[in-house]
This record gives sequence, structure tokens and C-alpha cells, in this order.
Amino acid sequence: MRPDPCGPVSGSGSSTCVGGFPDVGLLTFTEMLDNARHVINATSLPTLCDVDTGYGNVTNVARTIREFEAVGAAGVHIEDQTFPKRCGQTAGATIVDTAEMQAKIFAAKEAQADDDFVLIVRTDARQCEGFDATIERSRAYIEAGADAIFPEALVNADMFRAFAKAMPGVKLLANMTEFGRTPFFTAGEFEQMGYKMVIWPVSAFRVANKAQAKLYAMLKRDGGAQAMLDQMQTRAELYELIGYHQYEALDASIVETVVPQGMPQR
Repeated sequence: MRPDPCGPVSGSGSSTCVGGFPDVGLLTFTEMLDNARHVINATSLPTLCDVDTGYGNVTNVARTIREFEAVGAAGVHIEDQTFPKRCGQTAGATIVDTAEMQAKIFAAKEAQADDDFVLIVRTDARQCEGFDATIERSRAYIEAGADAIFPEALVNADMFRAFAKAMPGVKLLANMTEFGRTPFFTAGEFEQMGYKMVIWPVSAFRVANKAQAKLYAMLKRDGGAQAMLDQMQTRAELYELIGYHQYEALDASIVETVVPQGMPQR
């Protein structure tokens, strides 16, 4: 498995930020891939990408894995919902047959080229078929080749513990998304319950969106943003974060070394 921490590329977050859509399967494969590419290029962290249902049948899933691996993703998580999918923390999801999902998992593992690429399989069975079915499906998914399991929308600590106990030796991922079906737990609490991976897929977005709403309300009310200066990242802080001065230095070094000597002949 790749080392922690990682940078998650959320399906819900991508849908909202890129298209302004709810998480109901409206963002296309290429839009999700492009967004993942931007995130991967912006961080040195290994990146775990949400690929929803794999964007089609087993052939589509194979292409999905090849393309996400090609842009540098450390791994993906794929879910067993039908298309169009729904946010796993809300009602209305339906799931495919176990055999169909096993075929997708097999196709995904056959398609990957890098042995370190991680395939995490999410199941939404808990709210569709019940807790026992969640365990049964997860075992079938491991048999098909999944590297780890992501049980979506477990609703209490006892359920998290029971699931981990039923999946000995299996790497498990927990989803800590706010205002959903899962109560708030810390990373340490998840670890004690048997989960080695935890994602906070839209926490940063929720905080940023709340702050932006406050800013635009202030602009409308006051005609300026001066009262929020202490809550803003400064220009210097932004330049430090994105490495602006490194680009300046590179530009200057090229001018100093190449221009006085004349451009190299081609």
C-alpha cells in the first residue's frame, strides 16, 4: 500500500466544485480525470481518486484504471452502485449484482500496470441490503482482487467495530464526511476500531465555501472586503504555497545563461 497521508480527489467535491452539480453522476469521466490530473500535479502526496462506478461496464472500468494510473494516481476507489449513482450518505442508492461488481474488480486489477496502484472497493450495501450483506459482498470483493474495502455509511461505532472484526486481515477505509449518516470520529478512534485509512473528502470545501459565502455577503452589504483581511491568506503566503518565486528564479536563470550567449542552434 502507498504511504499515508494522501490527497483524496472526491467525487462529490469534484462534482460540486467543477460543475456546480450535486453528487448524482452528472460529471463525466473526462471531467473527473481532468480534475484528478490538476490535483495530482499540484501535490507531492500520493493521490486517491474517486471513480464512482467506473463509468460503465468492465471494458470502461479497465480504461478508467489505465487512464487514472497514467495521470499519476496512487489508487482509486470504485463503488458497487448502479448508474447514475447517488451520494452514499443520502437515500436512493441502488447497487449492482455481486457478480457484476466482481467482474469490474477483476477487470480493474487486470488493467493496472503498477503493482503499487491501490484498488479500494466501496460498497453501499449497508443501506440497500443490510449490514450482513455488506460483509458478504465485501468478502466477495476481496476474493475478486480488491486491495481494500470502503464500507459506506455505517451508522455507529458498534457497526464499524463489527465490520472490522468480520474482515480480519483486510485493509479498511472509513469515510468521515460531515452531516451524513456516519457520526463524528477522530482518526485515532477509527484506528482503534480497525480502520487504517480515513478520508475527509469535502471538509476543506465545506470550510472554504462557508467563508466565501460570508465574503460575498459582506461585499454586498459593505461594498468592500476590508473587514475580512485578517481571515485572508496574504499574497506572500499564497506565493510561498504555490512556489511563485521559484518560477521567477527559473525565468531569471534562463535569461542570464542563455540570452547572453545567444539561443542554441537547432
